[in-house]
Amino acid sequence: MTDLRELLRAVPSVTGTAPGWDPADAPDEPRELFVEWLVNAVDNGAREPLAATLSTVDATGAPDARVLVIKNVTDDFRIDIATGLESAKGRQLVADPRCALTFYWSALARGVRVRGVAHAGTAAESAADFLARHPDARAIAATELQSSPMLDPDAHERLIEAQRARIASDPNLVSPTWTLWHIEPSCVEFWQGMPSRDHLRLRYTHESSGWRRERLWA
Repeated sequence: MTDLRELLRAVPSVTGTAPGWDPADAPDEPRELFVEWLVNAVDNGAREPLAATLSTVDATGAPDARVLVIKNVTDDFRIDIATGLESAKGRQLVADPRCALTFYWSALARGVRVRGVAHAGTAAESAADFLARHPDARAIAATELQSSPMLDPDAHERLIEAQRARIASDPNLVSPTWTLWHIEPSCVEFWQGMPSRDHLRLRYTHESSGWRRERLWA
């Protein structure tokens, strides 16, 4: 049997084609560069370009993480996500809004790390986001059971079907727990992988006077 360690070491990494980028040409603030990289990932067919790992902490301070999709990047540089308040991430953001997002576009050998604080959107914003979702996604969210133990698998589909029926009879139905969150970045790091492993890293840190920009060692 092949040794697992040797098998894993044989798998190539940083195989994407990195676009040309000179950190010295980066803008003074990170939003412009983040949007540029995000749109570039979309335009170049990167898989799941809106996917990001959201990291939070639970009530004991233990780290938690899951992959989700972002909904928007606002003009004042808030990165939007959404979830039900009953979910693990919803409960954790209410208790401690400090969080992080990690993006990785392997086809472009690019990644972005974002640290910041999540702010709950208004009821109107949350409702608009909920109603923009696919009806099946709304039906699942309307159960308000995300992250709960599935005690009766046979009742699972019946419950979702009941929510589908509710939505069909009331297309404007909105789950009261559904919340749009605006993540306000305080630190944003851009990473571009290089075949030489001398990777390019640029970090922006928000201070009272504005954004501080600095290169980092690979």
